Amino acid sequence: MIKLYHSARTRSARILWLLEELAVPYELVTMQFTPEALKAPSYTSINPLGKVPSIEDGELTLFESGAIVEYLIETYGKGRLAPKLGTPARAKFLQWVHFAEATAMPPLADLAQHTLFKPEAERVPAVVADARARAGNVLAALDRELAGKTYLLGDEFSGADVMMGYAVLLMKWFGLIGSKYANVSAYLARLEQRPGLEKALG
Repeated sequence: MIKLYHSARTRSARILWLLEELAVPYELVTMQFTPEALKAPSYTSINPLGKVPSIEDGELTLFESGAIVEYLIETYGKGRLAPKLGTPARAKFLQWVHFAEATAMPPLADLAQHTLFKPEAERVPAVVADARARAGNVLAALDRELAGKTYLLGDEFSGADVMMGYAVLLMKWFGLIGSKYANVSAYLARLEQRPGLEKALG
C-alpha cells in the first residue's frame, strides 16, 4: 500500500487529491509542518530536504509532487487522468504539469516567505511586489488557456489539473484572483466541487 507523508495545505494535498481521484488505497502519515518534525532523521531518511510530499510504494521512495503525480498516473492510472504517451495531448499535459511547479509556484513561494514565514525585519516589500506581478502573469496566461474549456486539456479532468489546481488555490488564498480572471475563477470553482479535492483539504 502507498504511504503518503502529508502536511495540511501544502503541496502534498496534490498527492492526496490524486490518490482519491484514482481510488488507490493509501496510508496517510500526517506530518506536523514544523522543522522539528520535518527535519527529524527518521523523515530526512525519506526526504533529504525535509519537505512534503513523499511517498513510499513498496521499496520505492519518491519525493517532488510533479514526479509523484506522473508516477502514480503511469503506475495506477489504467489510462485515466493523462492522455496517451506519444500524443500531442500528452505533450500539453506535461507542459501544464511542469508549468504548475516551475512557473506558477515560485512567485507564490516568494509571497509566502515575505508575508508569512520570514521575521518582519527580513521581509522585503520589493520582493512581494515582484511576486504579485509574476503571479499576475501566470494568471493572465492561465485565463487565456481556459477560455472555452472545462479543464486545462479540454473537457477531461487530468493530473495537470491536480498540479495546477493547488497553485490556483494558493493564489486564491493570497487574494490574487479577482474578477479580471473570470475563466480562472470558474475553473477553480469546478475543481473545488470535486470530492477528491474536498478530502485533500479536509
